[in-house]
Amino acid sequence: MDFASIFSLTQTALELGLISALTVLALFLSYSMLNVCDLSTDGCFTLGATVGAVVAISGHPYLSLAAAMGAGVLSGFVTAFLQTRMGIESLLAGIIVNTGLYSVNIAVMGNSSLLNMNKTETVFTRLKAALAGTFLAEQYKLVVAAAAVALVVFFLVLFLRTRLGLAIQATGNNPDMVRSSSINPVFTTTIGLCVSNSFTALSGCLLAQSQKGANIDIGQGMVTVALASLLIGNAIFSKGSILLRALATVLGAFLFRLVYTVALRFHMPAYMLKLVSAVIVIIAISGPYLKKQLPMLRRRFAGGRKEARNGFESNETNE
Repeated sequence: MDFASIFSLTQTALELGLISALTVLALFLSYSMLNVCDLSTDGCFTLGATVGAVVAISGHPYLSLAAAMGAGVLSGFVTAFLQTRMGIESLLAGIIVNTGLYSVNIAVMGNSSLLNMNKTETVFTRLKAALAGTFLAEQYKLVVAAAAVALVVFFLVLFLRTRLGLAIQATGNNPDMVRSSSINPVFTTTIGLCVSNSFTALSGCLLAQSQKGANIDIGQGMVTVALASLLIGNAIFSKGSILLRALATVLGAFLFRLVYTVALRFHMPAYMLKLVSAVIVIIAISGPYLKKQLPMLRRRFAGGRKEARNGFESNETNE
């Protein structure tokens, strides 16, 4: 593999990793900060892609980003409403919303399962035209994705330092204490899920515009990808400032996509990629536990070898 191939592979992984990092940052807010496992991620990602695609096709590429994020806010509000007002567990609420969004997404696409954007003006084509003739002309997708991630990380760091952001973190740590402090956990949960789902929808919108098309399965498996990336990021920086942890999640998204890209480069069948995702999730989840168990396993192994050696010497003495 020559340098050009390695550079192309890394650039592709970085572009996809940055776009999916927006979904990872959404889970960072909902799962790590708010302690809510939101399983509506797949449907919300597709919702952002379809809404953004429809608005962009109508001739408004920049408005498509805001429209996608607004749709994500509505999805997050419904999920939070089911949890906080209807008494439905967070896992089940996410599954219900994800199921319902399938029909909503089909309706948004005009009873179709595919939207073609080959001749549509998008934020990527606009930037490509603006960068024509510069050294960044071939990296226009990377510039858009990096700018989006930088803005989201900047907003997230500032937001979590506000009084409302601190209340959201407190809700995730100890909701009973929050209630005793005259903070409404229903409100903080709703705001947290609305913000996180807006990031997820933005991620879907950018991916659809990057690939020049949206289909009903564009978000399938995104919750697994985002969760694996988040766990990889936590393995890098599990403690520290919000900025470091947010950047670690972005790095985790890139590393996950890099594994994906390498697997495709070596002609792994597409149907095997789900297994690759499952293996990465297993490694990411069990890694910290196995790391703690490693010293004990070493002592057991050393003790077993010592007993075997003593038994062998005892047998030789008896003979």
